[in-house]
Amino acid sequence: MNYLGIDINMKNVPPLDREFIPMGVWMIEYEKEAERPVGIAIEREDGKVTVFETKLRDKSFEAANLRYLERYIKFCLWSVGGWKVTVCGADEEVLKVKKDYVLGGVRDFDVNFMMNTYERPFVFEICEPSELPEKNDADKSVGGHLEGCRIGFDAGGSDRKVSAVIDGETVYSEEVVWHPKLSEDISYQYEGILDSFRTAASKMPRVDGIGVSTAGVLIGNAPMVSSIFLKIDRGNWDQVKTVYDRAAAEIGDVPIVVANDGDVTALAGAMSMGVAPVMGIAMGTSEAGGYVNEDRNVLGWFNELAFAPVDLNEKSMADPWSGDRGVGATYFSQDCVIKLAPEAGISLDENLAPAEKLKLVQEILEGSSSEGPEAAGARKIFESIGIYLAHTLVLYGLFYDLKYIQILGRVASGLGGEIIVNECNRVLKEEYPDFAKQLTVMLPDEKTRRV
Repeated sequence: MNYLGIDINMKNVPPLDREFIPMGVWMIEYEKEAERPVGIAIEREDGKVTVFETKLRDKSFEAANLRYLERYIKFCLWSVGGWKVTVCGADEEVLKVKKDYVLGGVRDFDVNFMMNTYERPFVFEICEPSELPEKNDADKSVGGHLEGCRIGFDAGGSDRKVSAVIDGETVYSEEVVWHPKLSEDISYQYEGILDSFRTAASKMPRVDGIGVSTAGVLIGNAPMVSSIFLKIDRGNWDQVKTVYDRAAAEIGDVPIVVANDGDVTALAGAMSMGVAPVMGIAMGTSEAGGYVNEDRNVLGWFNELAFAPVDLNEKSMADPWSGDRGVGATYFSQDCVIKLAPEAGISLDENLAPAEKLKLVQEILEGSSSEGPEAAGARKIFESIGIYLAHTLVLYGLFYDLKYIQILGRVASGLGGEIIVNECNRVLKEEYPDFAKQLTVMLPDEKTRRV
């Protein structure tokens, strides 16, 4: 396969997506003859700065250089998160990328998202190499404690789950259906959170700590972008930012830590298996990513891999939210299953909700004769996702130290999950044997799910 003058050798192509161009595989080939140094600094809260160093090819590869740099910066931004991007080197290409990162520009979604997260204007600067900000990164310990009397709370979009845990043993748990995405009044979410905290607290002699897992982007304990506060006006966001701390204060002088559910998943895997580093990839409504390093600490990064590019095919499906093409959300989610269903010969009723469409495909896979054309098509859907995953882990491995990969979420449940992981491991061993030796890609066992 040749893309923008760069040849890539790939034996395994997703059977239902022959036009897939894995970004990581292409990047590795591109970089072999790249010589012009480029530095990229991403600044986020509290002056934290992550610095990336890469190189571009000579100017005869004009289209490839621009595509590489634009996608590379986009991946850096969504893996780390930040309000300021500073780039040095390759000025002509950088100028073309910079014009996209303005309100109303090609990257309007990215700019708005970062502005809402950090509550300040988004900045994209070009500088001399000597002026590139220095690295100021630090990982941090989050959770990992089981001793004493603790509350665990999962703030989901359709239900909230809470557990009372004494010395690592669950003494009480409950799951309550709620509808936070529909409420414009923060008191609805607050009262629901507080009710769960109080219920769990009543089952223990005391409360030593509270841990909260939730989707979205957090700064400290403050949700800055979160679907469960979808209807809350940004003018009232100060009440959202303190919602968990205020609820914890009602329980007493109790320490509380709020973390992204992707990071919590990775931490749970590290705790239950006694290994690290761990990356968790949850394939559900969208793609959720989480990561803990060798010390079982989180990096303080976004890990919003749903919006990070994985496919360079410019005609691939556009993500309904961000509008960008080739990002993780359309490859590792129920949207991917729905996208591939027509290619697999499976017709889905447009009146069904996305989760219902996924369930139907899973039922076809598990309930029909293995000789039937629909069952064979359903199998190809999950085989394609497994092949996507193998090639994408090559990309993730360029930015994260990878050893243990846990695959979770509704898409990875049942037989479909087994097919995804088996295909992923097969492709890794066939095409990237050295990389495969250092990786363990797996589904969580029941113990890990409970943790």
